[in-house]
Amino acid sequence: MKITGVRTRLFEMQLDRPLGDANSPQGRSRMSGLAVYIECDEGISGISLGAPNARSHIESMVNDLLLGRDPRGVRGLWKRMVDSVFKGGNRGIANEAINAIDVALWDLKAKVNGEPLWKTFGASGRRVRAYASGIDMPLSDGQLQAFYEQMAVQGVSAGKLKIGLDREMDLRRLGIVKQALAKSGRKPELLVDVNEYWSPKQAIRNIKALEERYEIVWVEEPARRWDYRGLRQVSRAIRAAVATGENLDDISEFMPLVANEAVDVLNISASQSGFTGAMQIADLAYAFELPVTMMNCPGNFAAHLAAALPNHWMMEVVGAGREKILKVDNHLEDGWIVLGDKPGLGLEFDEELLERLQVDRPSPGSQASPWGRRRGAGLFEVGPDQPEWPEE
Repeated sequence: MKITGVRTRLFEMQLDRPLGDANSPQGRSRMSGLAVYIECDEGISGISLGAPNARSHIESMVNDLLLGRDPRGVRGLWKRMVDSVFKGGNRGIANEAINAIDVALWDLKAKVNGEPLWKTFGASGRRVRAYASGIDMPLSDGQLQAFYEQMAVQGVSAGKLKIGLDREMDLRRLGIVKQALAKSGRKPELLVDVNEYWSPKQAIRNIKALEERYEIVWVEEPARRWDYRGLRQVSRAIRAAVATGENLDDISEFMPLVANEAVDVLNISASQSGFTGAMQIADLAYAFELPVTMMNCPGNFAAHLAAALPNHWMMEVVGAGREKILKVDNHLEDGWIVLGDKPGLGLEFDEELLERLQVDRPSPGSQASPWGRRRGAGLFEVGPDQPEWPEE
Protein backbone atom coordinates (compact mmCIF):
# COMPACT_ATOMS: atom_id res chain seq x y z
CA MET A 1 0.00 0.00 0.00
CA LYS A 2 1.36 3.41 -1.00
CA ILE A 3 0.39 7.07 -0.72
CA THR A 4 -0.38 8.35 -4.23
CA GLY A 5 -1.38 11.97 -3.71
CA VAL A 6 -3.19 14.72 -1.86
CA ARG A 7 -6.16 16.94 -2.75
CA THR A 8 -7.41 20.06 -0.99
CA ARG A 9 -10.56 22.20 -1.32
CA LEU A 10 -10.94 25.62 0.27
CA PHE A 11 -14.40 26.58 1.57
CA GLU A 12 -16.17 29.26 3.58
CA MET A 13 -19.58 29.18 5.25
CA GLN A 14 -21.96 30.99 7.56
CA LEU A 15 -22.09 29.87 11.20
CA ASP A 16 -25.31 29.39 13.16
CA ARG A 17 -24.21 32.03 15.68
CA PRO A 18 -21.24 34.39 16.13
CA LEU A 19 -18.20 33.07 18.00
CA GLY A 20 -15.99 35.42 20.03
CA ASP A 21 -13.92 35.89 23.16
CA ALA A 22 -12.14 38.66 25.08
CA ASN A 23 -9.93 39.41 22.09
CA SER A 24 -12.79 39.51 19.59
CA PRO A 25 -15.93 40.36 21.58
CA GLN A 26 -17.96 41.22 18.48
CA GLY A 27 -17.11 37.76 17.18
CA ARG A 28 -17.15 36.27 13.72
CA SER A 29 -20.10 34.78 11.90
CA ARG A 30 -18.22 33.06 9.08
CA MET A 31 -15.77 30.18 9.08
CA SER A 32 -13.23 29.18 6.46
CA GLY A 33 -11.51 25.83 6.24
CA LEU A 34 -9.67 23.39 4.04
CA ALA A 35 -10.92 19.92 3.15
CA VAL A 36 -7.91 17.59 2.91
CA TYR A 37 -7.83 14.17 1.21
CA ILE A 38 -4.78 11.88 1.27
CA GLU A 39 -5.13 9.07 -1.23
CA CYS A 40 -3.52 5.66 -1.59
CA ASP A 41 -3.22 3.09 -4.38
CA GLU A 42 -5.99 0.89 -2.96
CA GLY A 43 -8.67 3.51 -3.55
CA ILE A 44 -9.03 4.62 0.07
CA SER A 45 -8.72 8.24 1.17
CA GLY A 46 -7.97 9.65 4.59
CA ILE A 47 -9.61 13.00 5.26
CA SER A 48 -9.16 15.89 7.67
CA LEU A 49 -9.81 19.60 8.06
CA GLY A 50 -6.91 22.00 7.67
CA ALA A 51 -6.09 25.68 7.97
CA PRO A 52 -6.51 27.60 4.70
CA ASN A 53 -3.12 29.29 5.00
CA ALA A 54 -1.40 25.90 5.22
CA ARG A 55 -2.69 24.66 1.85
CA SER A 56 0.57 24.90 -0.10
CA HIS A 57 2.54 23.45 2.82
CA ILE A 58 0.19 20.46 3.07
CA GLU A 59 0.45 19.73 -0.63
CA SER A 60 4.23 20.15 -0.83
CA MET A 61 4.86 18.12 2.37
CA VAL A 62 2.87 15.17 1.05
CA ASN A 63 4.38 15.36 -2.43
CA ASP A 64 7.96 15.86 -1.25
CA LEU A 65 8.06 13.56 1.78
CA LEU A 66 5.27 10.98 1.74
CA LEU A 67 4.52 9.87 -1.84
CA GLY A 68 5.13 6.17 -2.33
CA ARG A 69 5.28 5.43 1.40
CA ASP A 70 2.99 3.09 3.34
CA PRO A 71 0.31 5.28 4.99
CA ARG A 72 -0.13 2.80 7.83
CA GLY A 73 3.21 3.80 9.39
CA VAL A 74 1.70 6.98 10.80
CA ARG A 75 4.16 7.60 13.61
CA GLY A 76 7.16 7.15 11.33
CA LEU A 77 5.65 9.49 8.75
CA TRP A 78 4.96 12.03 11.51
CA LYS A 79 8.63 11.88 12.55
CA ARG A 80 9.70 12.37 8.95
CA MET A 81 7.55 15.52 8.67
CA VAL A 82 8.65 16.97 12.00
CA ASP A 83 12.32 16.35 11.19
CA SER A 84 11.88 18.13 7.86
CA VAL A 85 11.00 21.41 9.63
CA PHE A 86 13.81 21.11 12.18
CA LYS A 87 15.55 24.39 11.32
CA GLY A 88 12.48 26.59 11.38
CA GLY A 89 10.80 24.60 14.14
CA ASN A 90 7.49 22.80 14.30
CA ARG A 91 5.53 26.03 14.59
CA GLY A 92 2.95 28.09 12.74
CA ILE A 93 2.07 27.07 9.21
CA ALA A 94 4.46 24.11 9.26
CA ASN A 95 2.66 22.75 12.29
CA GLU A 96 -0.75 23.43 10.70
CA ALA A 97 0.32 21.28 7.74
CA ILE A 98 1.50 18.43 9.96
CA ASN A 99 -1.78 18.61 11.93
CA ALA A 100 -3.94 18.07 8.86
CA ILE A 101 -1.75 15.38 7.33
CA ASP A 102 -1.39 13.39 10.55
CA VAL A 103 -5.14 13.34 11.23
CA ALA A 104 -5.85 12.25 7.65
CA LEU A 105 -3.27 9.46 7.95
CA TRP A 106 -4.85 8.16 11.16
CA ASP A 107 -8.25 8.25 9.44
CA LEU A 108 -6.79 6.29 6.54
CA LYS A 109 -5.11 3.75 8.84
CA ALA A 110 -8.36 3.04 10.70
CA LYS A 111 -10.24 2.70 7.39
CA VAL A 112 -7.64 0.16 6.21
CA ASN A 113 -8.18 -1.70 9.51
CA GLY A 114 -11.94 -1.60 8.87
CA GLU A 115 -12.66 -0.11 12.30
CA PRO A 116 -13.48 3.24 13.92
CA LEU A 117 -10.44 5.26 14.92
CA TRP A 118 -11.19 4.96 18.63
CA LYS A 119 -10.56 1.22 18.30
CA THR A 120 -7.35 1.76 16.33
CA PHE A 121 -6.18 4.04 19.17
CA GLY A 122 -6.90 1.24 21.65
CA ALA A 123 -9.89 2.71 23.46
CA SER A 124 -12.03 0.18 25.31
CA GLY A 125 -15.18 2.31 25.08
CA ARG A 126 -16.85 4.78 22.74
CA ARG A 127 -17.97 7.48 25.22
CA VAL A 128 -16.26 10.79 26.04
CA ARG A 129 -17.57 13.21 28.65
CA ALA A 130 -18.58 16.59 27.18
CA TYR A 131 -18.64 20.16 28.42
CA ALA A 132 -20.51 23.00 26.73
CA SER A 133 -18.65 25.97 25.30
CA GLY A 134 -20.51 28.74 23.53
CA ILE A 135 -17.39 30.77 22.60
CA ASP A 136 -20.03 33.18 23.71
CA MET A 137 -18.75 36.72 24.27
CA PRO A 138 -20.96 38.09 21.42
CA LEU A 139 -24.15 36.45 22.71
CA SER A 140 -26.90 38.36 24.51
CA ASP A 141 -27.98 37.12 27.93
CA GLY A 142 -31.00 35.46 26.35
CA GLN A 143 -28.91 33.74 23.69
CA LEU A 144 -26.44 32.63 26.34
CA GLN A 145 -29.19 31.07 28.43
CA ALA A 146 -30.72 29.34 25.41
CA PHE A 147 -27.41 27.77 24.37
CA TYR A 148 -26.53 26.34 27.79
CA GLU A 149 -30.09 25.16 28.42
CA GLN A 150 -30.05 23.38 25.08
CA MET A 151 -26.83 21.61 26.12
CA ALA A 152 -28.22 20.86 29.59
CA VAL A 153 -31.26 19.04 28.22
CA GLN A 154 -28.76 16.71 26.52
CA GLY A 155 -27.28 15.95 29.94
CA VAL A 156 -24.29 18.32 29.83
CA SER A 157 -23.66 19.79 33.29
CA ALA A 158 -20.33 21.60 32.75
CA GLY A 159 -19.97 24.82 30.77
CA LYS A 160 -17.21 27.26 29.88
CA LEU A 161 -17.91 30.99 29.72
CA LYS A 162 -15.75 33.55 27.93
CA ILE A 163 -14.85 36.35 30.34
CA GLY A 164 -12.32 39.12 30.91
CA LEU A 165 -13.63 42.51 29.79
CA ASP A 166 -16.14 43.50 32.48
CA ARG A 167 -16.28 41.88 35.92
CA GLU A 168 -19.92 42.73 36.64
CA MET A 169 -20.94 41.34 33.27
CA ASP A 170 -18.92 38.18 33.96
CA LEU A 171 -20.61 37.69 37.34
CA ARG A 172 -24.07 38.17 35.86
CA ARG A 173 -23.44 35.80 32.98
CA LEU A 174 -21.91 33.14 35.23
CA GLY A 175 -25.21 33.15 37.11
CA ILE A 176 -27.09 32.62 33.85
CA VAL A 177 -24.83 29.71 32.86
CA LYS A 178 -25.12 28.07 36.28
CA GLN A 179 -28.92 28.32 36.25
CA ALA A 180 -29.10 26.95 32.71
CA LEU A 181 -26.80 24.00 33.39
CA ALA A 182 -28.84 23.06 36.47
CA LYS A 183 -31.54 21.89 34.06
CA SER A 184 -29.32 18.85 33.40
CA GLY A 185 -30.39 17.56 36.82
CA ARG A 186 -26.76 17.50 37.93
CA LYS A 187 -24.58 19.91 39.87
CA PRO A 188 -23.37 22.63 37.44
CA GLU A 189 -19.61 22.87 36.90
CA LEU A 190 -18.46 26.35 35.89
CA LEU A 191 -15.36 26.89 33.78
CA VAL A 192 -14.09 30.26 32.53
CA ASP A 193 -11.73 31.27 29.73
CA VAL A 194 -9.78 34.54 29.59
CA ASN A 195 -7.93 33.85 26.30
CA GLU A 196 -4.70 35.46 27.57
CA TYR A 197 -6.29 38.88 28.03
CA TRP A 198 -5.13 39.46 31.61
CA SER A 199 -1.77 39.83 33.30
CA PRO A 200 -1.14 37.40 36.19
CA LYS A 201 -2.03 40.03 38.82
CA GLN A 202 -5.19 41.02 36.96
CA ALA A 203 -6.14 37.35 36.80
CA ILE A 204 -5.64 36.82 40.53
CA ARG A 205 -7.67 39.91 41.42
CA ASN A 206 -10.54 39.10 39.06
CA ILE A 207 -10.76 35.35 39.66
CA LYS A 208 -10.74 35.84 43.44
CA ALA A 209 -13.69 38.20 43.02
CA LEU A 210 -15.57 35.58 40.96
CA GLU A 211 -14.75 32.89 43.52
CA GLU A 212 -16.43 34.91 46.27
CA ARG A 213 -19.73 34.09 44.58
CA TYR A 214 -19.14 30.97 42.49
CA GLU A 215 -17.14 27.75 42.59
CA ILE A 216 -14.94 27.80 39.49
CA VAL A 217 -13.57 24.44 38.33
CA TRP A 218 -10.88 25.85 36.06
CA VAL A 219 -9.75 29.13 34.55
CA GLU A 220 -8.30 28.81 31.08
CA GLU A 221 -5.40 30.93 29.83
CA PRO A 222 -5.47 33.48 32.68
CA ALA A 223 -2.05 34.71 31.49
CA ARG A 224 0.10 34.27 28.40
CA ARG A 225 0.26 30.69 27.14
CA TRP A 226 4.04 30.40 27.62
CA ASP A 227 4.39 32.38 30.87
CA TYR A 228 5.18 29.61 33.35
CA ARG A 229 6.07 32.08 36.10
CA GLY A 230 2.82 34.03 35.71
CA LEU A 231 0.63 30.94 35.36
CA ARG A 232 2.23 29.36 38.43
CA GLN A 233 1.59 32.57 40.36
CA VAL A 234 -2.08 32.46 39.39
CA SER A 235 -2.44 28.75 40.16
CA ARG A 236 -1.07 29.19 43.67
CA ALA A 237 -3.25 32.21 44.44
CA ILE A 238 -6.71 30.96 43.42
CA ARG A 239 -8.85 27.91 44.25
CA ALA A 240 -9.67 27.04 40.63
CA ALA A 241 -7.33 24.94 38.51
CA VAL A 242 -5.30 26.72 35.81
CA ALA A 243 -5.70 25.27 32.32
CA THR A 244 -3.67 26.16 29.24
CA GLY A 245 -2.14 24.75 26.09
CA GLU A 246 -4.65 25.11 23.26
CA ASN A 247 -2.48 27.63 21.41
CA LEU A 248 0.81 25.77 21.83
CA ASP A 249 2.10 23.76 18.90
CA ASP A 250 4.54 21.16 20.16
CA ILE A 251 5.38 19.08 23.24
CA SER A 252 8.53 21.16 23.73
CA GLU A 253 6.33 24.15 24.58
CA PHE A 254 4.52 22.18 27.29
CA MET A 255 7.69 21.04 29.03
CA PRO A 256 8.43 24.35 30.83
CA LEU A 257 4.83 24.57 32.06
CA VAL A 258 4.89 21.08 33.53
CA ALA A 259 8.46 21.25 34.87
CA ASN A 260 7.73 24.54 36.64
CA GLU A 261 4.38 23.41 38.09
CA ALA A 262 2.59 26.20 36.22
CA VAL A 263 -0.43 24.28 34.96
CA ASP A 264 -3.09 22.06 36.57
CA VAL A 265 -4.89 20.98 33.39
CA LEU A 266 -3.40 20.63 29.89
CA ASN A 267 -5.64 21.58 26.96
CA ILE A 268 -4.76 19.38 24.00
CA SER A 269 -6.03 19.01 20.44
CA ALA A 270 -5.17 17.73 16.99
CA SER A 271 -3.68 21.19 16.39
CA GLN A 272 -0.59 20.17 18.36
CA SER A 273 1.25 18.27 15.64
CA GLY A 274 -1.81 16.18 14.89
CA PHE A 275 -3.08 13.25 16.90
CA THR A 276 0.44 11.90 17.20
CA GLY A 277 1.69 15.08 18.84
CA ALA A 278 -1.35 15.32 21.12
CA MET A 279 -0.75 11.76 22.33
CA GLN A 280 2.78 12.69 23.37
CA ILE A 281 1.52 15.67 25.38
CA ALA A 282 -1.13 13.49 27.06
CA ASP A 283 1.56 10.98 28.01
CA LEU A 284 3.69 13.79 29.48
CA ALA A 285 0.72 14.94 31.53
CA TYR A 286 -0.03 11.39 32.68
CA ALA A 287 3.51 11.01 34.00
CA PHE A 288 2.89 14.01 36.27
CA GLU A 289 -0.65 13.02 37.30
CA LEU A 290 -2.16 15.90 35.33
CA PRO A 291 -5.50 15.65 33.51
CA VAL A 292 -5.94 16.67 29.89
CA THR A 293 -9.01 18.08 28.18
CA MET A 294 -9.68 17.89 24.44
CA MET A 295 -10.40 21.17 22.69
CA ASN A 296 -13.31 21.67 20.32
CA CYS A 297 -13.33 20.72 16.65
CA PRO A 298 -16.01 20.47 13.93
CA GLY A 299 -17.91 17.23 14.27
CA ASN A 300 -16.13 16.44 17.57
CA PHE A 301 -13.81 14.10 15.65
CA ALA A 302 -11.01 14.41 18.23
CA ALA A 303 -13.18 12.43 20.66
CA HIS A 304 -11.68 9.32 19.03
CA LEU A 305 -8.34 10.13 20.66
CA ALA A 306 -9.90 11.41 23.89
CA ALA A 307 -11.62 8.03 24.36
CA ALA A 308 -8.23 6.30 24.41
CA LEU A 309 -6.48 8.59 26.91
CA PRO A 310 -6.47 7.39 30.54
CA ASN A 311 -6.13 10.94 31.89
CA HIS A 312 -8.75 12.62 29.71
CA TRP A 313 -11.31 14.65 31.71
CA MET A 314 -13.87 16.11 29.31
CA MET A 315 -14.07 17.51 25.79
CA GLU A 316 -15.25 20.93 24.63
CA VAL A 317 -18.44 20.90 22.52
CA VAL A 318 -19.41 24.08 20.65
CA GLY A 319 -22.22 23.13 18.26
CA ALA A 320 -22.26 26.33 16.20
CA GLY A 321 -22.95 24.74 12.83
CA ARG A 322 -19.36 24.11 11.79
CA GLU A 323 -20.42 20.53 11.02
CA LYS A 324 -22.60 21.51 8.07
CA ILE A 325 -20.07 20.27 5.52
CA LEU A 326 -19.68 16.92 7.29
CA LYS A 327 -21.69 13.76 7.74
CA VAL A 328 -20.84 12.77 11.31
CA ASP A 329 -21.04 9.35 12.98
CA ASN A 330 -21.26 10.43 16.62
CA HIS A 331 -23.85 12.10 18.81
CA LEU A 332 -24.37 13.73 22.20
CA GLU A 333 -26.26 11.64 24.74
CA ASP A 334 -26.73 12.15 28.50
CA GLY A 335 -23.72 14.46 28.67
CA TRP A 336 -21.38 12.22 26.66
CA ILE A 337 -20.11 12.19 23.09
CA VAL A 338 -20.97 8.70 21.81
CA LEU A 339 -18.78 7.57 18.93
CA GLY A 340 -20.08 5.34 16.16
CA ASP A 341 -18.73 2.29 14.32
CA LYS A 342 -17.99 3.71 10.87
CA PRO A 343 -14.35 3.10 9.92
CA GLY A 344 -11.92 5.96 10.49
CA LEU A 345 -13.00 9.28 11.95
CA GLY A 346 -16.62 8.56 11.11
CA LEU A 347 -16.67 11.68 8.95
CA GLU A 348 -17.55 12.27 5.31
CA PHE A 349 -17.52 15.54 3.46
CA ASP A 350 -20.86 16.57 1.96
CA GLU A 351 -19.39 16.96 -1.50
CA GLU A 352 -22.37 18.76 -3.00
CA LEU A 353 -22.40 21.36 -0.23
CA LEU A 354 -18.62 21.64 -0.33
CA GLU A 355 -18.86 22.42 -4.04
CA ARG A 356 -21.30 25.26 -3.35
CA LEU A 357 -19.18 26.67 -0.51
CA GLN A 358 -15.85 26.46 -2.35
CA VAL A 359 -13.90 29.75 -2.58
CA ASP A 360 -10.60 30.87 -4.08
CA ARG A 361 -9.50 32.56 -0.86
CA PRO A 362 -11.07 33.11 2.57
CA SER A 363 -12.48 36.47 3.58
CA PRO A 364 -10.58 38.37 6.32
CA GLY A 365 -13.41 38.03 8.84
CA SER A 366 -13.58 34.24 8.62
CA GLN A 367 -10.47 33.61 10.72
CA ALA A 368 -10.73 32.39 14.33
CA SER A 369 -9.67 35.74 15.83
CA PRO A 370 -9.99 38.27 13.02
CA TRP A 371 -8.54 41.19 14.98
CA GLY A 372 -5.75 39.45 16.86
CA ARG A 373 -5.11 40.40 20.49
CA ARG A 374 -7.45 43.10 21.80
CA ARG A 375 -6.00 46.45 22.86
CA GLY A 376 -5.35 46.85 26.56
CA ALA A 377 -4.47 43.18 27.00
CA GLY A 378 -2.29 42.65 30.05
CA LEU A 379 -2.56 46.35 30.95
CA PHE A 380 -6.13 47.64 31.21
CA GLU A 381 -9.55 46.22 30.39
CA VAL A 382 -11.38 47.56 27.35
CA GLY A 383 -15.11 46.83 27.63
CA PRO A 384 -16.89 44.67 25.06
CA ASP A 385 -18.86 47.63 23.66
CA GLN A 386 -15.86 49.89 23.22
CA PRO A 387 -14.19 50.23 19.81
CA GLU A 388 -11.13 48.19 18.96
CA TRP A 389 -9.12 51.38 18.58
CA PRO A 390 -10.07 54.89 19.74
CA GLU A 391 -10.29 57.65 17.16
CA GLU A 392 -6.97 59.32 16.38
